[in-house]
Amino acid sequence: MIDDNPEIENFQGFSVELPAEIAGNSEVVLAIGNNKIRQKLSRKLSVNFSRALIHTKAHISENIQIGDGSVVMAMAVIHPDVQIGNHSIINTGAIVEHDAVLGDFVHISPGAVVTGNAKIGEGTHIGAGATLIPGVKIGKWATIGAGAVIISDVPDYAVVVGNPGKIVKFNKTEDE
Repeated sequence: MIDDNPEIENFQGFSVELPAEIAGNSEVVLAIGNNKIRQKLSRKLSVNFSRALIHTKAHISENIQIGDGSVVMAMAVIHPDVQIGNHSIINTGAIVEHDAVLGDFVHISPGAVVTGNAKIGEGTHIGAGATLIPGVKIGKWATIGAGAVIISDVPDYAVVVGNPGKIVKFNKTEDE
């Protein structure tokens, strides 16, 4: 465990090191929920990122691809032919159905359902309990609110809430 706060020496029984103490051969996973911060740190750190970490109580089909530094939590279900980018989080009890494609730095929150053939762009956050219908495309750095039901494509940077999902605003773009 690594943290830049020198006052934290222990976390849930694990010793905590400062970033300068990372050995060159250490494998690292960035356990940060904020997608943008996770992206910035991944680009800043000169470390080896671990292969995906998969909880022993997750159900993972054999024919999937999961990028480096990604994490799959307990009770998550990932079905065949799914592609998950680098540094993504598939959280507790989330379901990712067949042929879905998730970009880098995506976060699928607890209990969210990504149905078959859905495409999710880089940096997008799917809120707890949200549902995406089959084949929907979600743009990059979008935010899907908790419990939202997404029945149509969502553009880049959109914030969508409700059932059916409606755009309520746009996140700042990378240039802002």
